[in-house]
Amino acid sequence: MIRIENHLGSIEISQEYFAYLIGNAVSSCYGVAGMVKSGTRQGLRSVFSKRSFADEGIRVRSENDKLIVDLHICVIYGMNISAIAKSIVNKVRYTVEEATGLAVRKVNVFVDGMKSE
Repeated sequence: MIRIENHLGSIEISQEYFAYLIGNAVSSCYGVAGMVKSGTRQGLRSVFSKRSFADEGIRVRSENDKLIVDLHICVIYGMNISAIAKSIVNKVRYTVEEATGLAVRKVNVFVDGMKSE
């Protein structure tokens, strides 16, 4: 749960909402083959359950009323990784700021693998 305090009160947005919002934005970017599980919690969850989860490879945290987004992705082999990462950063920043009104301080894109088409 992300909690932001402002002069009107507090805003709470669930991790599931961010995962759905960011997951859709990332998967629509050209060259992205999929999301990669990150962290021990997602790794353990995948051991016990074979289904995929919406928050796979996505971590959102709040720092000084701004959001930091960590993404773990798999790209298509032969694609320009720098161009893919720039596209993802711009799309995620725009999507989150438009949908929530919260500022995104940083989007970190970690390329954890490649897949052939």
